[in-house]
Amino acid sequence: MGFPCGDVETSVAFYTAVFAPLGMTVGMRIPTGPPGAPEVVGLSSGGPHADFWLAPGEAVAQELHVAFAAPDRGAVDAVHEAALAHGAEVLHAPRIFPEYHAGYYAVFLRDPDGHNVEAVHHTFG
Repeated sequence: MGFPCGDVETSVAFYTAVFAPLGMTVGMRIPTGPPGAPEVVGLSSGGPHADFWLAPGEAVAQELHVAFAAPDRGAVDAVHEAALAHGAEVLHAPRIFPEYHAGYYAVFLRDPDGHNVEAVHHTFG
């Protein structure tokens, strides 16, 4: 999945800093023009391939919501701490959201283009 960003490098810096506790890194860069032109950037969430893409362009005006899976609650808390250190807007601090299900533990943040992004850990059973 992916979407256009108002400033790809600002978004790359946000996602790789804030979601570093989930293993988010730059997986690949694809040039879109001459040297110095903005690139399409594929982010990897711990695997060998990019699975989240940021492209240059006009940011989507409607708020998008993207959830990234966390391996445990500690990782959700670490994303929250990284978001605070990065100066990101925290929409909802980490907690259980029973309106989704009894084991839905998440933090909700605002990305540089105004989208609602979260780290979530699901505990079932």
